[in-house]
Amino acid sequence: MTSESWTNLRVLRWTTERFEREGLDSPRLDAELLLAHCLGVDRVRLYVDFERPLTPEELARYRQTIQRRLGREPVAYITGAREFWSLSLLVSRDVLIPRPESETLVERSLALLQQIGEPSPLVVDVGTGSGAIAVALATEVPDARVVAVDIAPAALELARANADRTGVSLSLFGGDLLDAVPDDAGAPDLIVANLPYVTSAELEALQPEVARWEPRLALDGGEDGLDLFRRLIPQAVRRLRTTGAIVLEIGQGQSERVIDLLGRHGLVEVEVHRDLAGIARVVSGRRS
Repeated sequence: MTSESWTNLRVLRWTTERFEREGLDSPRLDAELLLAHCLGVDRVRLYVDFERPLTPEELARYRQTIQRRLGREPVAYITGAREFWSLSLLVSRDVLIPRPESETLVERSLALLQQIGEPSPLVVDVGTGSGAIAVALATEVPDARVVAVDIAPAALELARANADRTGVSLSLFGGDLLDAVPDDAGAPDLIVANLPYVTSAELEALQPEVARWEPRLALDGGEDGLDLFRRLIPQAVRRLRTTGAIVLEIGQGQSERVIDLLGRHGLVEVEVHRDLAGIARVVSGRRS
């Protein structure tokens, strides 16, 4: 591949075909995102300037990103950003890449906050990672006091950067689940959590983009995927305000066991919510 005559359109076609041969899930989208990143433009500009030739330097940068993607490195780690809830968020290998199905967690959280009706609710996001959920909720409910917790210092740094990037305020605490939140923070109206829920046995069978690149700490939920759920739920019941609620993202096939856990700890109005693929993705419950 030389720089001569390699226009935006031609290089996109070539890369798409190469990614297709490698069996990547979204070859055209990946090619577009990587080229837009290398050129410092949005994807629309690629087609507005589809006959624009790449300079040798641009072509060299793009070639490097192609090689990284062929090594099954996720596009979001190559570009350093991912869109979630229409927000452009920074990501790194220190955190899970925010996924569209987690928007179901945000949707259910917003509905519960409306039901709870507190003018300035306290929301605690446990295992915040990049801060995607916390930032989305703070964006949608500007009067909320949003606390974000993670055990990984690098994740908290990224969550803070994303809060600054989107112009919202988060209180960040490092530590293990709700033990990280000081008692004087108050009783939460809502606790949200996207905890690790992949079973230890399933980890190696995940797509290479996940198994090789994303942090195991944020994936491994133990033998049945629910180790942290069994610890968080009783903590949440002790800490929640009387009218408070908890919202949990879950893995496929885990809804019945999580419903049972919530019920055994006295939570009521337990509901399951499906993502756009029809998978039971979120379970919520309220204090009686």
